[in-house]
Amino acid sequence: MKPRIGLALGSGGARGWCHIGVMRALAEEGITPDVICGTSMGALVGAAACSGALDKLEAFARNLTQLSVARMVDIDVTSGGLITGDRIVQALQGLGYGERIEALDRPFMAVATDLYAGREVWLQDGPLLPAIRASIGIPGIFAPYHKDGRWLLDGGMSNPIPVSCARALGADVVIAVDPNSKLYSIRRDAPQPQTPGFGLDQVVDTLPAAVQPLLRSYLSDKTRKRQRPPAYLDVLSTSIDVMTDHIRRARLAGEPPHVMVNLTLMDKMTVLDFTKADLAIREGYEAMKAQMPGLQAILS
Repeated sequence: MKPRIGLALGSGGARGWCHIGVMRALAEEGITPDVICGTSMGALVGAAACSGALDKLEAFARNLTQLSVARMVDIDVTSGGLITGDRIVQALQGLGYGERIEALDRPFMAVATDLYAGREVWLQDGPLLPAIRASIGIPGIFAPYHKDGRWLLDGGMSNPIPVSCARALGADVVIAVDPNSKLYSIRRDAPQPQTPGFGLDQVVDTLPAAVQPLLRSYLSDKTRKRQRPPAYLDVLSTSIDVMTDHIRRARLAGEPPHVMVNLTLMDKMTVLDFTKADLAIREGYEAMKAQMPGLQAILS
């Protein structure tokens, strides 16, 4: 009997565009996943595949510009996030997504996180776009989404790579895709961004030579330069990376997939670099191609 193939598409914000490349590589080999589960951007891309809308989504992603992304940003700081996400849902509505999860061409599940219960939520029936919106709710960026009496946030907070969901839907062989793969290291000697000097050195140069040494000793490095703190979005993006990395490691240790597709995108783009779809899709395609011999051996 032919094994049922499950595809577990991980969270990663804009890095999740890589899932499009992964599915293109599978299609080239004649491999069609029987079930698809996705967390955050994995849910958005996986739902497009199950809706027959992957071509339109890919064209949409590749054509994104800073201006078009800005037009989808509906700021409301009273919503529990920076943006409500309503305009993003409106943009997805024009791409051909299915109406309901249970009407898709194969079993599909999106993962979200219950804000107050602190546990993952499996969304496998009901309206599709609200499930996607709940799953992509990056904390600190998107407002929590209220669904079925619960406030839901990004599924990456609880199950970044939903291998368990694919198995729950009956998959015999699970292919997992991690857009955030990276080995963290601490570099205490790494250069830190600093503000430029205040120009006082030039002022001192105009003063009598006798007083210049004293003034220069007073203008120490600490006085002349001040370290610039990281920007808000840099802090948020890196914090999400660290959080999901620890959760991912713990989850995969207990529920390893048959094939693990790791993407090293963290040094090339942030979770908010949505205009870099070309890069992410290409890397996803190449990463899946590299794992194809192992997958073919399992399926043979």
